[in-house]
Amino acid sequence: MSNEERSGAQGRPVTAAGNGQGQAQGQAQGAAGGYHDDVLVPEAAVEDRRYRWLPSLIWLLPLLAALVGAILTYRQMTQHGPTITVSFKTAEGLEAGKTKLRYKDVEVGQVKSIELADDRSHVEVDIELNRKAGAFRARDSRYWVVRPRADISGVSGLGTLLSGAYIGVDAGKSAEMVSAFEGLESPPPLKYDEAGSQFRLRAKDLGSLDIGSPVLYRRVTVGRVTGYSLDDSGDRVTIDIFVNSPYDRFVGTNSRFWEASGVEAKLDSSGVSVRTQSLLTVALGGIAFASPIEGKGEAANEHTAFTLAASEADAMKKPDGPSRFLVLNFDQSLRGLQVGAIVDFRGVELGQVRAIDAVVDENTNEIHMPVLIEVFSDRMKRGRGLQAQGPLGAGMTQKELKEEGNRWLQNMVKRGLRAQLRTGNLLTGQLYVSLDFFPQAKPAEMRSVQGDLMELPTVGNSLDEFQQQIAEILAKINKVPFDQIGRDLQRTLAGMRRTVNAAEKTVKGLNDNLAPQLMGTIQSLKKTLDSADRTLVSANRTLASDSPTQEELQQTLRSVSKAADSLRRLTDYLERHPESLLRGKTGN
Repeated sequence: MSNEERSGAQGRPVTAAGNGQGQAQGQAQGAAGGYHDDVLVPEAAVEDRRYRWLPSLIWLLPLLAALVGAILTYRQMTQHGPTITVSFKTAEGLEAGKTKLRYKDVEVGQVKSIELADDRSHVEVDIELNRKAGAFRARDSRYWVVRPRADISGVSGLGTLLSGAYIGVDAGKSAEMVSAFEGLESPPPLKYDEAGSQFRLRAKDLGSLDIGSPVLYRRVTVGRVTGYSLDDSGDRVTIDIFVNSPYDRFVGTNSRFWEASGVEAKLDSSGVSVRTQSLLTVALGGIAFASPIEGKGEAANEHTAFTLAASEADAMKKPDGPSRFLVLNFDQSLRGLQVGAIVDFRGVELGQVRAIDAVVDENTNEIHMPVLIEVFSDRMKRGRGLQAQGPLGAGMTQKELKEEGNRWLQNMVKRGLRAQLRTGNLLTGQLYVSLDFFPQAKPAEMRSVQGDLMELPTVGNSLDEFQQQIAEILAKINKVPFDQIGRDLQRTLAGMRRTVNAAEKTVKGLNDNLAPQLMGTIQSLKKTLDSADRTLVSANRTLASDSPTQEELQQTLRSVSKAADSLRRLTDYLERHPESLLRGKTGN
């Protein structure tokens, strides 16, 4: 091989030996008249460096993906907290991936998924908490859906009309952490972080109260009703209230609570009384409390139970001690007497009427109207002079109190103690029972009716006694024989006149010395008889059954009787139609 051939062979690119493109280039260059070694060799080296590193870039893609995954995992672990499950009756307004969990309007989590329970009774909502929201897993935490609501406390959740519903949470204080909760259907009436005290009230019924009703102190809203429940016996209602701090310090052991409606109107034998509270209580009702005269006492502990009275008057009156029942029987109409009417002694309220019945005696067929009254011995004090030392039954057992009460009542009855029905108010026509002394009353004694139940004697009221007295006077006047008395007087005067005439004839025949004196006496006696005769005639005319005087007297008595009867009819009409005092009589 010649030098040129070796040079040409050597000048061929080694890296392009199998490459068609390299052969073509070599052939083209050979045809041009030769190869240039200093150019071909460097070109092959450049091509080797260009394609050597390309396969290594492919392995960077999985490494980059792994790095991104690690970053996302780290962020997931550092920015998101645990997942909890809350069950609701319905998923209305909730949407996975959009509905937020908020605490005091701060986002603390998000709904991850919503699934129907296996028994289809509720839905289970999975909520992913934020990294710093792990405390919301406390067992006593409470969850609810915030929607637009209108209740007794006002309108809430209006912001959700635009932003959509969200789940609210109240962080619990328990140290035990759980992952499953039962959601509330409405927001809790009391949050854990509210400052104040809770108390309980016992009442006969709920009245107009509801959750959210205000609690007032001196007409200032200081709390609200947070719940209520019926007792196991079903006889009473327990009402839970919350008094905000610092107003809870005004609740003491002696505090009195009562139901305070917007307008409290009372119509009884004492008249008409109207009291008003805050305008808010007109529709919502409310509860008010205050302290009695003796003070509120020591500060009441939380959850202390109090009695809820129906009115302020019932709440502020002194607590009654032991009581006893007495039976009263009245011989008159009991229209206007109601259960709850006052029993008083000279204006001091001692008790109330508890029952009114009508009983037919099987032996005599007489109808009795027994009235059962309850009197409290603590309202009658004992002492010496004007110094009261305590209730009548202080320091006695129940048995001793009954025995002492019977002895005391027996002594009072002997002194004239009686029960009487009196009209408390002409407008209402209501009656009340008055205990008072009637010295002119017929003698009577207390008698046992049934067991320890005693009957107290009664007297009629003044109007009935007045009518009865007028009727008795008219009956007595009608029994007087005025005609017979007039005839007897006429016969007596006629006899006296005959005697005087005979004496006059005798005197005329006597001596002239005595005749003038006797005649003067006889004439004087005759004048006296004439005057008596005229008086008798006038009296006869007056006492005659058809005389104007007697008729006027009887007419006057009848008019008085009619006036008393008209007064009674007027009282009965006012009992049925008290509004006639304002509007007048509209019918029969």
